[in-house]
Amino acid sequence: MANQELSFGKEDFIVSKTDLEGKITYGNALFIEISGYREQELINQPHNILRHPEMPAVVFKLLWNRIREGKEIFAYVKNKTKNGDFYWVFAHVTPSFDANRKISNYHSVRRKPTEKALQVIKPLYASLLQKERSGGVSSSEAALYQLLHDKGLSYDEFILTL
Repeated sequence: MANQELSFGKEDFIVSKTDLEGKITYGNALFIEISGYREQELINQPHNILRHPEMPAVVFKLLWNRIREGKEIFAYVKNKTKNGDFYWVFAHVTPSFDANRKISNYHSVRRKPTEKALQVIKPLYASLLQKERSGGVSSSEAALYQLLHDKGLSYDEFILTL
């Protein structure tokens, strides 16, 4: 039965690596298991194979902008599995660098988000998605930055205090 929420232990980590285009090059056992795909089905596939349709694109825009600049980012993400189930993660995504300090790939470590954080993130993402559907990504981006401005917080401060 699809559309069931899956979970994993608060001590567990989901780990994956992608190339510069976002294609999966590595996934740990939990990443593979929770995704519902076989490892062979995931390797060399775009990481957005796991993108849940209820995720606002502005989150991924922010994520990709950050990591392409060589910076880390923390984000809450709702992923979908092969059979249509879903799971929430608190992701820490970082670029990896070669000996010449050039970005060589991306590395993501995800842990189980707290219920307290999801009580804030779920309605926020629903609101951003609604704005995105009516006014495009720029509309949801404006709403996100207005929220941060109103709270007097940077994106990182907001996310890390949830």
